[in-house]
Amino acid sequence: MPLAENLRGKLVAGDIRSPLRRRDHATHRNELTAEDLNGFEQEVAEAFNAGKIRAPVHLSGGNEEKLIDLFRLFISHDDWIFCTYRNHHLALLHDIPRERVMDEILAGRSQNLSFPEHRFLASAMVGGILPIAVGVALALKRKSEHSRNVWCFIGDMAATTGAFAEARYYAGGHDLPINFVVEDNGMSCDSPTKACWGSGLPKPFTRYVYERRWPHINTGKWITFK
Repeated sequence: MPLAENLRGKLVAGDIRSPLRRRDHATHRNELTAEDLNGFEQEVAEAFNAGKIRAPVHLSGGNEEKLIDLFRLFISHDDWIFCTYRNHHLALLHDIPRERVMDEILAGRSQNLSFPEHRFLASAMVGGILPIAVGVALALKRKSEHSRNVWCFIGDMAATTGAFAEARYYAGGHDLPINFVVEDNGMSCDSPTKACWGSGLPKPFTRYVYERRWPHINTGKWITFK
């Protein structure tokens, strides 16, 4: 189901929920369709099955319409994209030429596509892209580049990791220009995510607040040992 358009920024449609604010106009040049994206992945699959790709590939499918709407409504051509090893759709939608993406895949670099001139970086490490994305968002804020945002795409299992919690806390605490997008297919590799983590709420914890009496370490005096 395509994303609903809501100018108040509270986007809710089917299984997608987002606080994103819609841009005034589309800024990507391409007008790719779901058929275009699926056709590209089919071509990759055929090349892999023919032994032309001597490295792993992670093919996308089933999320085309949602990604097309995200790029059409929210993501600018000048924004930064950080993502996982399942990245072909994202690269194409971010205006990276089809031939360049295919060349990199055929060269065995599907899992970590890197096009810095297009502000696009991927990582095969689960959660590994998170601190890089946050760092770029911090740099944009320090440089006052207000026209650009950072978009960080991760899977649903990566969203349960400590790296994701830290990235969200830091980005929120410093009001960084970054949007996190969780691509939830219910699976962590081939393990159901809910089966791994359960379906209950996070365990509550106890917190107390106090004002410390001593320095972080030692007594506050410099001691010379003889």
